Amino acid sequence: MKLERTKRIRKLAVWTWTWVVTMAIATFGPEFIWDNHSFLTPFAIIVNLANGILMILANRDLFNHFDELERKIHLESMGITLGLTVVVGLTFSLLDQKDLIPFDAEIGFLVMFTGLCYLAAVLINTHRFK
Repeated sequence: MKLERTKRIRKLAVWTWTWVVTMAIATFGPEFIWDNHSFLTPFAIIVNLANGILMILANRDLFNHFDELERKIHLESMGITLGLTVVVGLTFSLLDQKDLIPFDAEIGFLVMFTGLCYLAAVLINTHRFK
């Protein structure tokens, strides 16, 4: 069972890092590598999307291997994270629209917030349920 878990975690790690690399290529390639080529830019974005889908499937595969307690911990953590991300993200966007913050509300801030919320929620729920 532990060997199978390790295999699934490694698979998820590979797809996650592949997605990160293809995101970097799709983001910076048009400007620094291929000068906004009309084929390469959309192709890089499609490759990134495909890698993202494969990462999601690897994550689902790992979650399907969890026991009931682990699923409960992660499901509650995802619910809290989704709620906080929507509420905080829309508030952040509204603050930017009304010029109440001195910088632009970039999506990167929301992605970082989502990741930190999920990490905190998993840690808190793991402590709470175990």
